[in-house]
Amino acid sequence: MRKRRTAVALAVVLILALLLAGCGKGKTSLKMATGGTTGTYYAFSGAVSQVLSEKVKNLSFDVQSTGASKANIYLIADGEADIAIVQNDVMYYASNGTDLFNGEKVTGFSAMAGCYAEVVQIVSKSGITSIEELRGKRVSVGDVGSGCEFNAWQIFDTYGITKDDVDVHNLSFADSATALKDDKIDAFFCVAGAPTTAVVELATSNSINLLEVDDEHAAMLMEKYPFYTQYSVPANSYKGVTGDVKTVAVVATYIVSDKLDEDLVYEMTKALFENAAEIAAAHPKGGELDPAYSLSSISVKLHPGAAKYYKEIGLN
Repeated sequence: MRKRRTAVALAVVLILALLLAGCGKGKTSLKMATGGTTGTYYAFSGAVSQVLSEKVKNLSFDVQSTGASKANIYLIADGEADIAIVQNDVMYYASNGTDLFNGEKVTGFSAMAGCYAEVVQIVSKSGITSIEELRGKRVSVGDVGSGCEFNAWQIFDTYGITKDDVDVHNLSFADSATALKDDKIDAFFCVAGAPTTAVVELATSNSINLLEVDDEHAAMLMEKYPFYTQYSVPANSYKGVTGDVKTVAVVATYIVSDKLDEDLVYEMTKALFENAAEIAAAHPKGGELDPAYSLSSISVKLHPGAAKYYKEIGLN
């Protein structure tokens, strides 16, 4: 009798083990590369990963803090991440081997979805009212080698302004705001979601302007650099800026490994946009999720799974 009970017990253990193995079969865990833990990329991706894990069957994410866009491109290319959030201008440079990736084309990644605008904001003293007036002025164009610096010179070039025409400073956004407050510079470029904390704080104590990139120059810019989109900073985003200000933006975008399964990427893309409200409840940038805006911002090849979703809803 004891032997029979032992045999039954072993059979039960074996059945349970098989059932557990069956439950785990097909489970996919993706490594998601983001940015620094205090930045928007990390927080936004945390919200996205949570919602997608709930909506896509047998999917989970390992969300990793990284050095952001350029580092994330390499992580995907080297097979150390499966999905990553990057600026769409940086992925364009990587795909074409230009600017930040001068002479080195990076492969192995495709675009999935553009998520929210990272707005090119040109902040100046109140006495300066146009980009043309920056000739001869002290201007911070962002850290050396940063995406912001490339954006600044691309815009200046469109207006016919060269490095010889301005007194160039290379400062972070926060340091730029302090320098303008202390009358050490006259204007600075800031590429970030609007409103930006450093600019909000500056505007509380100093009169500022946001300089417009008009339709004509925006069109010229977008023809040469297809990763730009037009964007209007809403009135009263900053104290004293009482009207909408036209400018351009780059877009925070999810890229994925070319090796990811088409059906999986389709399901992730679909879940991202169909559950935008849930993502927005967890992070305000989710409120900008829009498939049409996403597709308009993508300037590299689409992953077939993402392309399938856009085509399904009549966009591609």
